[in-house]
Amino acid sequence: MALPRVLILRAPGTNCDQETAFAFSLAGAQPETLHVNRLLENPRQFAHYQILCIPGGFSYGDDLGAGRILASQMRGHLVRELEQFKADGKLILGICNGFQVLVRSGVLLADQPGGPGQDPTPAATLTLNDCGRFQDRWVQLQVTSSRCVFFSGIERMYLPVAHAEGKFVSRDAALLAQLRSADQIALRYQSLDGGAPAAGRYPDNPNGAVDDVAAVCDETGRVCGLMPHPERYVDRTQHPRWTRGEGRDPGGGLRVFQNAVAYFR
Repeated sequence: MALPRVLILRAPGTNCDQETAFAFSLAGAQPETLHVNRLLENPRQFAHYQILCIPGGFSYGDDLGAGRILASQMRGHLVRELEQFKADGKLILGICNGFQVLVRSGVLLADQPGGPGQDPTPAATLTLNDCGRFQDRWVQLQVTSSRCVFFSGIERMYLPVAHAEGKFVSRDAALLAQLRSADQIALRYQSLDGGAPAAGRYPDNPNGAVDDVAAVCDETGRVCGLMPHPERYVDRTQHPRWTRGEGRDPGGGLRVFQNAVAYFR
């Protein structure tokens, strides 16, 4: 069987594309990194791939807010292609900045239509961390959805985060309840000993995300955004305490990419 092809979409400021490509390669996929300008020139290239991944970094320097400019490009010029990509049963993954892009573009969660002359209301956003500063640390995570393709067969994860705008906030309490009931909250932050929910406590929950949300998937389970970086833990030596005998071999993050590849077998 041919290896699934992965489109890793980069923009000015993206800085995790090579690590993400390496992770997909280890998982048995065929990744290709493509600048967004090349995709805008020829959106038909979407048809050549089975997986779309928007990696982490600071696309366009996050000058107007994290992921906002890339999300605007996608919303304004690639909507039909993205809708077809999803309709064809393919996978979409957004990591950190990619999660911000998927939320702000409406690809992950549908916007609420506005009234006459009004713009649509976003379903959710990822905003400034409650602590008021950039967070670069490792966190414990609990898989809380049986729907999401990327976390199939995984119960817990230990992964790094690196963001300043990682606080997930839903449009309202009703939307959050809907995500819960539809099994779309894919990951939640846990206490650092992994024994209980973070319950909003810092640093277990590093950004103050409502309901400890660290990842969300769409209703199909094939589109997912997460704040932690699985591509930064695909080898045991990437664990912060590997010299003390801790860490898995291979790293726990690799399973996310292996699940994506396994979906097409």
